[in-house]
Amino acid sequence: MKKPIILGDLKLPFSHAMCVGDLLFVSGQASVDLKTGEIIAGTFADEFERSIDNLRTILAAGGATLADIVKVGCFVRRDEDLPEFNRLYREVFSEPFPSRTTITNCLPPTLLFEIDCVAQLTMHHLDREQK
Repeated sequence: MKKPIILGDLKLPFSHAMCVGDLLFVSGQASVDLKTGEIIAGTFADEFERSIDNLRTILAAGGATLADIVKVGCFVRRDEDLPEFNRLYREVFSEPFPSRTTITNCLPPTLLFEIDCVAQLTMHHLDREQK
């Protein structure tokens, strides 16, 4: 059974996340206001941090945390941001790191960073859902 997670006003046709069994699939999160869907521009670090904050919010709505993530997809607009990206990534995620794919030069000019993920829900969360 699929359970969508939608927060705020989505301007595009997607769910913020979809829970299927014990997996939570989180759509790409960028530097946007989750309530309005408006893009918030900033430095690479600003956009990275806001994207991670949005990821945390959506994971929490689905009953997960960053520690439950098993796979991430990262999208970095500029190659020159990769060293900063890896530094910031290490501040958020720790060993054993989730599986990761990083793609560069793929975002529109309005975004510097985007991240999506798959998290595995804990048995405690699944037990609460079944009650």
